[in-house]
Amino acid sequence: MRKSYRVKKEAEFQKVFTQGKSCANKQFVVYMIEKPKQPHFRVGISVGKKIGNAVARNWVKRRIRQSLTELKPQLKQDCDFIVIARPGVAFMSTAEVKQHLIHVLHLAKVLNDDQVDSDLR
Repeated sequence: MRKSYRVKKEAEFQKVFTQGKSCANKQFVVYMIEKPKQPHFRVGISVGKKIGNAVARNWVKRRIRQSLTELKPQLKQDCDFIVIARPGVAFMSTAEVKQHLIHVLHLAKVLNDDQVDSDLR
C-alpha cells in the first residue's frame, strides 16, 4: 500500500483516537474519522508487543495490509481509520484475518455493504 494511503504521524493517530468512533470484535479494534475533502482513505496499523516478537508482529501487519489492498475498491474513500490487532490474530490464517477484518470494517461502516461479496462475510 502506498505511503499516501497511510496514517503515519503521531498527531494524526491521536486525532483519530480522540475524535473518531470505535468498533471492535475479538480480533481487531477500528477507530474511524470522516474527512470529507480527502481524495482517498488513509489507514494506520497498530500491532502491540502482546502479539509476539517482531517477526510475528510484521507477519500480522503484512496480512492486514494485504487484506486492505484486496478490499480497496469497497472501502469508503473519505475517511482515516486505524486498525489495532488483538493477540489472537497471530495464530490465524490469512483468510481468517481477512474475514475478521471485513466483519469489523462492516461494523465501523468503513466498508460499503453492497459491493462486498456475500461469500467473504
